[in-house]
Amino acid sequence: MNGVSIRLTRERWEHIITEHPEMQTQYNRVLETLENPDLIQQDEATSALLALRFYQEISPNKFVVVVYVELSSYDGFVMTAYLRKQPSSSKRIIWTV
Repeated sequence: MNGVSIRLTRERWEHIITEHPEMQTQYNRVLETLENPDLIQQDEATSALLALRFYQEISPNKFVVVVYVELSSYDGFVMTAYLRKQPSSSKRIIWTV
């Protein structure tokens, strides 16, 4: 959303599918969520950003959540990704469609 390129490395993808096996078939949705989120939240404790996108076709209706950090105005990387039923109520919404 800020025009920052966000990297999803092989190491991070391996981490995601190891820690969250339900994500194994969600690679393209992770990328789509980064490119076109429904909302972005911020974790005040870590300054990480969470891109969320709702997918009705993931049963039962779930959000893909991609946690990432922006290292500079032109570079960032994905930390993890997972599925969630709703956005976190403890994270601040900083952007929404």
